[in-house]
Amino acid sequence: MDSHATSVFVGARRARRRLMALATGLVLLALGASTARAETVLRIARIENIPDQFVGGEILKAVYQRLDITLVFIDLPAKRALVESSQGRVDGEVHRILAVQSEFPSLIAVRPSINYIEPSAFVKQRDFRVEGWKSIAPYSIGIVRGVGSSERGTSGMRQVEAVATMDQLMQMLDSGRIEVAVNDRFSGVLVNKRLRLETALRPLSPALERISLYHFLHERHRDLVPRVEKVVQAMEASGELERLRLEITDRMLREAGK
Repeated sequence: MDSHATSVFVGARRARRRLMALATGLVLLALGASTARAETVLRIARIENIPDQFVGGEILKAVYQRLDITLVFIDLPAKRALVESSQGRVDGEVHRILAVQSEFPSLIAVRPSINYIEPSAFVKQRDFRVEGWKSIAPYSIGIVRGVGSSERGTSGMRQVEAVATMDQLMQMLDSGRIEVAVNDRFSGVLVNKRLRLETALRPLSPALERISLYHFLHERHRDLVPRVEKVVQAMEASGELERLRLEITDRMLREAGK
């Protein structure tokens, strides 16, 4: 083989080697990117059909975006969600009351709180002075079954009827079957708008209570908790957390009215 042919052969062989190395590198890069994506996805339990859970989920998206972590929400009934999250089959909860950590020690609360609810007395025609839970005791009351704050707040009261959904609760109030419907203020206003009952039903002021809600992660993500807390603390200090909540709730109310 003459020198020119040898040079061409060697050059072609080198080119093939470079192409093979490049292809191998691209495959490894794709595998690495795929693995990185898999490592930065968290599955978070979200209680189904509860407006404040959607609000909390949207807030969490903004929090985790700063950590380059993607959230996937798993909509579940309230009690089932706690079973799944506490046993680690999902990675955490959108938010719950702080007391959850004493009953489910495998769940770690992220502080500070990311959202809140305001259980309120909704009425149709009645008007009375609201001074905490005791002030609604003389009336016939409706609550949503499984909502812990409503169940605790009305415990021991003589006329309490529990229903399955917020829609049923507000329709029951509108029909006159109860005198007071207890619901989170924002959630109740939203449902009333959607049902076209906003002119018939209204929440009394002030709220019966204001309850802070905390994001929870399963204990296997213990090392992630301080990172999430740092972001939440910064967003709270700047006022961004409250601004974001207002933007989300305003948007949801606008959409419910369409």
